[in-house]
Amino acid sequence: MNAPAVGPMTPSASTLDIARIRADFPILSAVTVNGKPLVYLDNGASAQMPRQVIDRLVRYHTHEHANIHRGVHYLSETATNAYETARKTVQRFLNAKEDREIIFTANVTDSINLVAHSYGGAFLSAGDEVVITHLEHHANIVPWQMLRDEKGVKLRVAPINDAGEVILEEYEKLFNARTKFVSITHVSNALGTINPVKAMIDIAHRHGVPIMIDGAQAVQHMTVDVQALECDFYAFTGHKLYGPTGIGVLYGKAALLEKMRPHRGGGDMILSVTFEKTTYNTIPFKFEAGTPQIAQAIQLAAAIDYVNAIGLTSIAQHEQALLSYATERINSLGGVRIYGEAKHKSAVISFYVGDVHPHDVGTLLNGEGVAVRTGHHCAQPVMQRFGIPATARASFAFYNTFEEVDALVTAISKVQKLFD
Repeated sequence: MNAPAVGPMTPSASTLDIARIRADFPILSAVTVNGKPLVYLDNGASAQMPRQVIDRLVRYHTHEHANIHRGVHYLSETATNAYETARKTVQRFLNAKEDREIIFTANVTDSINLVAHSYGGAFLSAGDEVVITHLEHHANIVPWQMLRDEKGVKLRVAPINDAGEVILEEYEKLFNARTKFVSITHVSNALGTINPVKAMIDIAHRHGVPIMIDGAQAVQHMTVDVQALECDFYAFTGHKLYGPTGIGVLYGKAALLEKMRPHRGGGDMILSVTFEKTTYNTIPFKFEAGTPQIAQAIQLAAAIDYVNAIGLTSIAQHEQALLSYATERINSLGGVRIYGEAKHKSAVISFYVGDVHPHDVGTLLNGEGVAVRTGHHCAQPVMQRFGIPATARASFAFYNTFEEVDALVTAISKVQKLFD
């Protein structure tokens, strides 16, 4: 679950056939930027999609498309089977106990809102406390603030140290008789910190408190086993896992999902409806109102199959090699500050070049064909913790190369020379 800390690595450390892998991603060779090859280092925002996943969408729309669950004709039954097979693929991917513990949502934000409103709305009351951390994405802050404003619950925040790591002792000190829920990120999108989620889950459970994990930045980089973690809820999104936008996943323990009320009403989440009363469907359908993201769920399954074929262990090894190489090379420049130096870290580097605003850095890097993310990364409290408005962020995927790291470093050095 937690990627190992690694020391400096050389480009020869990777065991993947990167040339073969890159051939699966049409955009990496089809696009040039300002006459230069595209160097795509914005994978933490959205990863690119391999041809196999693109082709799966085409096959669905040319041979299988229909609405699901209610039809008895061939296409409806075919689409239904593909959609429910996708659910089983996700179940195996997370090692959930049952496929009915897998709910398809729009994204992680949607998944967290579902839990905040369906679980929190039913089981949290004024004076109850929800624990989060200083590392959270806005998607794991705002829904709980909304619940606070609606119901009077209190939000408690576990602090981080200067390396960007949650201070575990301070996290545990937040628990008391009023603590009723915990929601934390697995991997920080802004700093790359990999939280010790198993330890944090165990602490929550020792206090009898259910816990949700935001895995948006985790499942594409490491194996996640929800039964081994024993988390109560886990969420991830498709577009960061080499799949399409518009599809996310919420895993929840069946016993909890069965107790929760649906957060949306409409078709397919009911068993019967009269003007006097509605009887809700069983899980997971109770939480999938209306026509779902059929094509996107099927594509997500194809993306999972693709990643599994490469192997998450090999992916993690290559990405950690990229991270070590990039960190070493950027540090060698001088005058570049890296934010986020956790011992356990994903392949993300957030940095500040001299006194140059990150937006200007991003614009200048784009001139060299290098795509990075700039801004507060929907994690403004993290920026406030370090006293900066934003960072430039390079986030790596398994299709990135050491030569692309060199291109990033060369582009940063040009920024330095321009502002020298």
